[in-house]
Amino acid sequence: MERRLNRKVLLGVSGSIAAFKVAALVRDLVKAGAEVQVVMTRAAHDFVAPLTLATLSGRPVLTELISGEGTWNDHVHLARWADVMLIAPLSANTLSKLAHGQCDNLLIATYLSATCPVYVAPAMDLEMYRDASTHANLDLLKARGVRQIGPESGELASGLSGEGRMSEPEAIVARLHADLIGNSKLNGKRILVSAGGTQEAIDPVRYIGNRSSGKMGFAIAEEAALRGAFVELVTAPTNLTSTAAGIQRADVVSAAQMADACKQRAATSDVVIMSAAVADYRPKHAATGKIKKKDAALSVELEPTEDILAWMGAHKPAGQVLVGFALETDNAEAHAQGKLERKNLDLIVLNSLQDAGAGFGHDTNKVTLIGRDTKAEHLALMSKAGVARAILDRIETLL
Repeated sequence: MERRLNRKVLLGVSGSIAAFKVAALVRDLVKAGAEVQVVMTRAAHDFVAPLTLATLSGRPVLTELISGEGTWNDHVHLARWADVMLIAPLSANTLSKLAHGQCDNLLIATYLSATCPVYVAPAMDLEMYRDASTHANLDLLKARGVRQIGPESGELASGLSGEGRMSEPEAIVARLHADLIGNSKLNGKRILVSAGGTQEAIDPVRYIGNRSSGKMGFAIAEEAALRGAFVELVTAPTNLTSTAAGIQRADVVSAAQMADACKQRAATSDVVIMSAAVADYRPKHAATGKIKKKDAALSVELEPTEDILAWMGAHKPAGQVLVGFALETDNAEAHAQGKLERKNLDLIVLNSLQDAGAGFGHDTNKVTLIGRDTKAEHLALMSKAGVARAILDRIETLL
């Protein structure tokens, strides 16, 4: 299975001969799905060209707090952007600055602003690594929650052989993956998620719609990406955006457009999660021009839209996990169970408008998960991100 690391990685590069490995490290991170922003110390420029790393990462390499054009490289927002910070190679000099807060460059300023997990990959010669001050500084970092990768033993730049060699790029990516993704069964899987509420045109100005914000679908897509999945997010109109790595977004408006987009992607998806609120009816004849207001009553003839979820269930490939959503007001569990069976679902997520803080527009949700075994799992009111984690945890048991 391909190792996926859908994370935003802030990669700090300090002045060590081991910096020649960073080109391969950036390449491997990008190949694994990571977005990489490189921050270098001035000394690191002597060992690897910034242009090389900028080309491989697809982002300009940053070194100075204030660039030559007078642009401030905001270390606080750099740190907030990152899902994880990795400093590789970590020289003895930069290690000492990290341990003692000597904030004299962009890399250290960004490290001191980081609230995400921080990893360091030390690289220095044998005697430098053995020195008591080096181990004291590493112990200080460990006590503050910084995680260490390596070093390894092997041939060093001095010609000596021993401990101090920076871990190989493949080993570093593997460690990040193990810590951040773990053994998620979603790693490397293709997941289709629908989100938002469709809009069915009455005329070029007006439409029939619903109150769905898309927040639940976006939360599911982002959590799936964090678990290493390839996510295709098909979304109806929404104000939401996502900067999560690993998500390919397709925007649609109507139920028919959502049906087409989802059908195109369904056959190659390992998991399909249809959380969108798709209109059940649409105007049979949408006006080509704006309908003028009149004193007389206006009648709009409606026709049913295609049942996308039913189509998915009827055309479900072997081994695919199909998840639907149900929003009910009366006899909720019985209606949801019937929908699961009629549409050949593996799991249905039941929302009830009777629960405060649940349903459309909220940042929280309260759902019930119902599977083929008919056992209902009632979840407490929690954030939609928490609900997304619970749903994907349940899906992992079905894979």
